[in-house]
Amino acid sequence: MNHLRTMKRVALALMFVGVSAVATANVAHAEETQCRGAIGPVTLDNVFVPDGASCTLNGTRLIGTLKVGTGATLVANSVRVNGNIQAEGSASVTVQGSSRVGGSVQIKQGGSASVRGVRISGDLQFDEMYGTLDASQNVIGGNLQAFKNMGGLVIANNRVAQNLQCKENNPPPVGGGNTAGSKEDQCEALW
Repeated sequence: MNHLRTMKRVALALMFVGVSAVATANVAHAEETQCRGAIGPVTLDNVFVPDGASCTLNGTRLIGTLKVGTGATLVANSVRVNGNIQAEGSASVTVQGSSRVGGSVQIKQGGSASVRGVRISGDLQFDEMYGTLDASQNVIGGNLQAFKNMGGLVIANNRVAQNLQCKENNPPPVGGGNTAGSKEDQCEALW
């Protein structure tokens, strides 16, 4: 009889471990919503704009990150993103309207981009872009970095907690009214 009770306890313990493992696995995988078209004022985990798609976010809240695919277009108005906004090879990225980003905004190797009136806890980075770029009226908790961009860049009226760094942009960036911990290279004159 004791042997039977022991086997039942072992079976229950294994069943509990199995249920716990399944529950943990489900929690570990956050949901990703693909955006083609528009999403309004809802709360989502992560959003991905697929390659070549267009997406408009209006008042959307993200617990995680926002990623923009190759050749894709994003317009984000008054969004709240706890994580990062990342775009690599995108056609166009616009973030505006008192948006807030808990991480960084990283826009690389794509077309045009405009980041205006956004509060960013981390960094704002434009890297190897070929279209026109605009970084204006932002509050940035980290660095504002612009490297090797080729379509023209306006950097105006930003408050940058750390460094404002501009290197190898052609043409050099224009603008003014910026405050930063330090201003380096092509950004030295953008007071």
